[in-house]
Amino acid sequence: MPTTRNLGLVALGAIALAALLTVIGHLEVDDDLNPWSLTVSDFAVSDRGGVIDVAMVALAVAAAVLVPALRRVRRSRAVCELPLAAAAGGLLLAAVVPTNEPGLPMDAAAYLHRYASVVTFVALPVGGWLLARRDALPGTAPWLRALALVSLALAGAMIWSAYPGDRLLIGLAERLLILVEVGLLAVVATALVRRGPGSAGPADRPGHPGVTPARGA
Repeated sequence: MPTTRNLGLVALGAIALAALLTVIGHLEVDDDLNPWSLTVSDFAVSDRGGVIDVAMVALAVAAAVLVPALRRVRRSRAVCELPLAAAAGGLLLAAVVPTNEPGLPMDAAAYLHRYASVVTFVALPVGGWLLARRDALPGTAPWLRALALVSLALAGAMIWSAYPGDRLLIGLAERLLILVEVGLLAVVATALVRRGPGSAGPADRPGHPGVTPARGA
């Protein structure tokens, strides 16, 4: 069974892969696409099944593997893990179901993609705030609170841009939001890696109800 530290390492690797693929995806797109006025989803749909879609799946994996890792942390509760599970599901759905091409009317798939993205954008700061409030990962609470608050502020900026702001700099706002929320995931994953073998939660310890100790130990 993977240890908490190993799960954290998997999450960090998936985050690094997602970051690399996203950069590549922005370098390879048509020069007519403006990153300040178009969202990452707009870039992804222009290269359907390309590296940005894979990057979204990688981030979904990062969020997903943090769920069982947090279950091993002594002070973690299911209420902290559920937002990460929701974010993983939202990312995966957004990767599988594309938005519409820029400039075209939104169809059912585009609306599904939008609301899956909204779930992800909201769930990650909520999860970070809950982890900070319960001090589930000692030493990370100030970072998690700050990143959660900045995420919510940037989400508000995106909402303003999408409606009364006539999409003014919506691409910039979204990319900043993604950067902050990926940073939040990285803080959680790094804290789990730093716990190390000697600081495992109850589920990692012999004698815990979920672990059967070897006879003669």
